[in-house]
Amino acid sequence: MVDAIIAAIGGSLVGFSLALVGGGGSILAVPWLVYAVGMASPHAAIGTSAVGVGANALIGLVGKTRSGAVRWKPGLIFAAAGILGAALGSIAGKAFDGEGLLALFAVLMIIVGALMLRRGEPQSPHRLALDRATVVKLSLYGISAGLMSGFFGIGGGFLIVPGLVAATAMPIFNAMATSLVAVTSFGFTTAGSYALSGLVDWGVAGAFIGGGLIGSVAGQKLAVRLALARGALTKVFAALIVAVAAYMLWEAAAAI
Repeated sequence: MVDAIIAAIGGSLVGFSLALVGGGGSILAVPWLVYAVGMASPHAAIGTSAVGVGANALIGLVGKTRSGAVRWKPGLIFAAAGILGAALGSIAGKAFDGEGLLALFAVLMIIVGALMLRRGEPQSPHRLALDRATVVKLSLYGISAGLMSGFFGIGGGFLIVPGLVAATAMPIFNAMATSLVAVTSFGFTTAGSYALSGLVDWGVAGAFIGGGLIGSVAGQKLAVRLALARGALTKVFAALIVAVAAYMLWEAAAAI
């Protein structure tokens, strides 16, 4: 019972993160399941978090769809290209030790966060043209993000958002909303791979999803308010990435 409550609290944090910035959820989920819930196996924590993150991303996607922020065509192209990558990446990820991968991934997160702050948010009106070049870009970014997502057992929102912005130049508010299409797809793809290996705790996953319902509502409301301030979402998103990366590096250093 206690574990279920703790898992639900973690789920609410993940749901809040996904609804607010479209990413950071699974990076928060795995440490929470390992250190707060007390799951002994990192791989089981990754598999369980993938179920929760995929479901919470779907909940957040419903809210973003109602607000009209989701750009479906580029989102579906990105997700379709990345699903195969996520499946292959998850198979490879299960064969590796998690601690070294998380430390390396933390460095990547800091780089991505810095690039997001440097790029900022497009200021000109956005007109999305899905020509051949844009579709190719979306597909390449999708495959790359899918591989990373499956390999590290994450939703990959902080990779998906920059990929969508780079491929289409859409405003980051729309990119964050649209990224949930891919986060949902990647999360369920990774979860399926881990479930086939018996690496999912379904009871914990259910509590995680339940908590995510509450967090998603709060995150959606705050995202709408922050969208009114120019560049605010970019700063929040980048700060979240860097903060979690610093924590991961600290944990890796402590384990040496």
